[in-house]
Amino acid sequence: MITKEKEYKKVFKAFSNKSNMAKVRIKLNSTDIGMLNEICNSIKELSKSSGIVISGPVPLPTKKLKVTTRKSPCGDGTATFDRYEMRIHKRLIDLPANEKVLHHIMRMRVPKSVNIKIEMKD
Repeated sequence: MITKEKEYKKVFKAFSNKSNMAKVRIKLNSTDIGMLNEICNSIKELSKSSGIVISGPVPLPTKKLKVTTRKSPCGDGTATFDRYEMRIHKRLIDLPANEKVLHHIMRMRVPKSVNIKIEMKD
């Protein structure tokens, strides 16, 4: 059985062997998968037009937050329940540190439903 860590290492192995340049890791998460994929595609197109090879977007495990409540407002009656679920989808993108591309990524319009975190790796 392949664990997530081994799978992650396999995906980024080719990227890490290319150079000892500084890298940028972009972490995206959202409850809206459509918006998340749209932002990932725009980052991918931006880097492709600049001639930069990126690694990702790698889908990370989805976190499922579940809440179960009783349907009856007073708590009496039949035991019927409402089950609510919120899914948090995550993506990970690695790319070489290029000032021009990073400037465009930081200037990009990101919806409120998508959280983006950009960090430098050596």
